[in-house]
Amino acid sequence: METSPLSRRTFARLALTVPAAGWLLPALAQNAGAPGKLLVGYPAGGTLDTTARQLAEAWRKQGRAYIVDNRVGAAGRIASSLLKRERPDASTLLCTQTSAFTIYPHVYARLLYDPVADFVPVSPVVTATCALALSSAVPATVKNLHDYAAWVRSAPGNATYASPAAGSLAHFLGYQFSEAGGLKLQHVGYRGSAPAMQDLVGAQIPAYFGFVADFLPYLQQGRIRILGVSGEKRSRFMPGVPTFAEQGFAGLRGGETYGVFAPPGTPEATVQALHEAIVAASKDRALLTAFEQVGLEATTLAPRDYAALIQRERETWGPVVRASGFRSEE
Repeated sequence: METSPLSRRTFARLALTVPAAGWLLPALAQNAGAPGKLLVGYPAGGTLDTTARQLAEAWRKQGRAYIVDNRVGAAGRIASSLLKRERPDASTLLCTQTSAFTIYPHVYARLLYDPVADFVPVSPVVTATCALALSSAVPATVKNLHDYAAWVRSAPGNATYASPAAGSLAHFLGYQFSEAGGLKLQHVGYRGSAPAMQDLVGAQIPAYFGFVADFLPYLQQGRIRILGVSGEKRSRFMPGVPTFAEQGFAGLRGGETYGVFAPPGTPEATVQALHEAIVAASKDRALLTAFEQVGLEATTLAPRDYAALIQRERETWGPVVRASGFRSEE
C-alpha cells in the first residue's frame, strides 16, 4: 500500500518523539515495509562495497532495511548517474567515493552526471589513506622517499609507478610526487587494485600508489614495504610509516572518503535524518571492527560541511589534473 510523503512539519514533530535508535527512514519510504536501495558502482568484495554493506547492516539494526545494489561500470559513473532519476524520499541512496565529485569532473569527457546539481551530500562514512609501496624489485637499501627518488634517478628503467586506475586519486598523488621530486615518473594504470597488487607482490612493477587497505594483507609477508602515507597524520594501521609531509613532501596530502548521497531535491530534514543515522551507525562496534579489518577509518561530517569539503577538493584537484595532461574520452 502506498503512503503519502510526510510534510516537513510532521517530520519535525516525529523527530522530537521517536527515539534516535529507531530513526525515521521507515516512515520516509514510499512503500511501507519495502527495503531501500544503496547504489554502489563497483563489484562486490571491494572496500567500497564492504563499506556499503556494513552500513546497511548497521542500519538494519536501527530498524530500516537497505539492500546494496551493485551497478558496475564506467568507474562507478553508471551508478552515480542513476541517482538523479530516483525519488527524493530516501528510498534510494548512493554510496560512492568522493573523488567521483572532486576529480572525475576534471578527468572524464563524458561524466554522465552533474557533480553538483544531481546529488545531495549526506555524510562521509569512512576515510581511506593512500600510501606508496615498493616491491622486492627495489633494493632493500631504499628506505625512505629520498632514497627512492635517488634510485629512480639512477636508471631510466626505474621511473615507473602504478595505481589502481588511471584518473584515480592515487594516480594524481603519484603525479604530484613525481613533480615534487623532479622525477618525471611514468604512470601505469591498472583496472583495479587486485591485479596491481598481484604484480607488485610478484615484483613485476617497482612502485605502486594505492590505499592502505590494499597493503595490509601483504605486510606480514615481507614482500612489499611502505615508504609513506598521504594523510595529515600517520595511519593508525601503519603507525611506523611516516607521512609524505614528514619526509619533506608537504604538498602530498590527500585521502579518499566513501560517502552517502541522496537524490536531488531531497528535503533538508530527510538529509539530516540520514546523517544522524550514519552517525549512529559509526558507533556500532561490529561496523567499526569490520572497517578496521580492511584498513578503513570511520568518519562523519554534517551535510553542509561535506558539501563544502567536496567543493574545496574539486577546486584543489582541477589544476593538478590539468597540469598532468590526463583526460579520458570514455
